[in-house]
Amino acid sequence: MLDLKYKLSLFNLLSKVVFAGIFLLLMPFIIERINLKQVDNDLVSKREQVLSIISNIGIEPFITSDSSFGSFNILKEEFISIEKTNVQDDYNFIEIADRFIDNEEIKYRVLNYSFTIDNQKYLLEVGRSLESISHTGRNIRDVMLVFLIFIILITFITDTQYTRLILVPMQKIRNKLKLISDPSLFDKIPVKTSTSDFYQLDSALCGVMENINNLFQKEKEITVNISHELLTPVSVLRSKLENLMLKEDLDPEICSKIEDSLKTLHRLQSLVNSLLLIARIESNQYLREDSFTVKELLLEIFHELEPIAEDAGINFTHDLTADTLVTGANRTLMFSMFYNIMNNALKNTHAGGYVKTDSTSINGRLIVNISDTGRGMTEEQKASLFLRFKTRDKNSGDGTGIGLAIAKTIADFHKIVVSVSSELNKGTRFSFIIPENS
Repeated sequence: MLDLKYKLSLFNLLSKVVFAGIFLLLMPFIIERINLKQVDNDLVSKREQVLSIISNIGIEPFITSDSSFGSFNILKEEFISIEKTNVQDDYNFIEIADRFIDNEEIKYRVLNYSFTIDNQKYLLEVGRSLESISHTGRNIRDVMLVFLIFIILITFITDTQYTRLILVPMQKIRNKLKLISDPSLFDKIPVKTSTSDFYQLDSALCGVMENINNLFQKEKEITVNISHELLTPVSVLRSKLENLMLKEDLDPEICSKIEDSLKTLHRLQSLVNSLLLIARIESNQYLREDSFTVKELLLEIFHELEPIAEDAGINFTHDLTADTLVTGANRTLMFSMFYNIMNNALKNTHAGGYVKTDSTSINGRLIVNISDTGRGMTEEQKASLFLRFKTRDKNSGDGTGIGLAIAKTIADFHKIVVSVSSELNKGTRFSFIIPENS
């Protein structure tokens, strides 16, 4: 996919190439007409010069008695002849004719002109060889070709530079969009431009970003407020139910129902805390001041989840040959991100399957892959994978589906690119591209 400036430059170049092609097709005809016109003008000019000389010094120096006058240059490219004639018609035309000079037949373009002096008619012929005319035509063609190529190159360079200059504001607008990870970070300083379209585009984007930021802020405020409001009654109910469990004469059936209620409250409290976590991450309330190696972090998670994998009969392995030092990050959040993905892979893999974590380095960037041979996903499930409250399987138990949303929020917070490839009933692979100095 080409940038706009390259498309414009390419269009300008192609239009010039088409024009040059048409010109090259017509060039032989144009050159021939121009060349012949110039040759005819030269013949007329020489005729006038000869007549001017005759007018000044008379005809006698050129013709005596019945003789005629002839002159040609050493290369026989041009000739001038004057002879007496008895033709009554007046001649003033140009033709192509053969002439014999030194027993050599040469084709000439000849101007025939008749004039009368002292009741005697004379015929003046001024000729130029067709070979010299063709040579001149070739020279004109070569000059025109060089000039045409030069013009195309110069205009292409100037068009490209001009296009680049007028599209500078567009590049700045694109950079403003590319560099933001949050609408609140959008640069609202107007881009300097004399093009009204770019000015209107920049103004419209500023307005859109401001509206989006306001909506995001309202959503975060609602999420935080509701979460805080929910935590208080949940804590009160949990405390009261736990106090009821302390009674010695409590009926076993009632005790079982209280335990179920406590589990429900625990899930609700976890859900509220998860929503608060996402809201705080999106509001940049977490510091990024930790330095650690990714391998160290992944090994810690691996050792923590290894007993779960053994109990489930899952082959849980790692191949962390590549590593990088991460600076300017939040270790706790990144631990939670990788933990959620690995734990989710174990939950969705049957006994006898495997979950593998490996790392590679490409172009200075570390790529961490977490692969499993679990249930996999359909394309529809992949499309909603990181949305809140969307589970991979509606029958997956008590999961809320918010764990992957948290992982994606943490990845965005650290500018980590996450990609997912999956095939139903064959497995899933999560890939994390970790930039330098995350």
